[in-house]
Amino acid sequence: MQSQARSGRMEAVAPHPLAELLACPPATGALLNGSATCINFDAGSTVFHQSEMCQGLYLVVSGRFVRKTERMQACVTLGPARAGDLLELAAALGDGRHTYTLSAQSAGSVLMLPMQALGEAFQQYPQLRMQLLEELAREVSRAYNACCLTRSTKARRRSSGARKA
Repeated sequence: MQSQARSGRMEAVAPHPLAELLACPPATGALLNGSATCINFDAGSTVFHQSEMCQGLYLVVSGRFVRKTERMQACVTLGPARAGDLLELAAALGDGRHTYTLSAQSAGSVLMLPMQALGEAFQQYPQLRMQLLEELAREVSRAYNACCLTRSTKARRRSSGARKA
């Protein structure tokens, strides 16, 4: 019963297709397409650093990237970023500062939609901002569910280990 409920929650917060997230009128789409920049990175290169001003919204095109953050003087690996991942919704939609550092684990490339073009697109088609805010909410929910799942797994391991002792 619990696994079915958990499965239902995860389906509700599953990432939406990129085409759906960026769906907008042709003029707005042309603005975003025309401003998009493809940037290549070598393994070990840093795409952006935590707390720097965000230059735009990033889409991983190829390669493997890793997200890391500093919290309370500890470096925490947030997880990988792979082709198709849309990155830094929080920074692009929030205060404009990167929330983590993104580094290339292998050679790869990202497509960047510059902040200025995003701002213009939001002016032309406000629903686009709402679509991206909804995806950010789903992203936060996925992270929360993953955190809860990890904690419950650790708790079960501890309690089963205590019974064996």
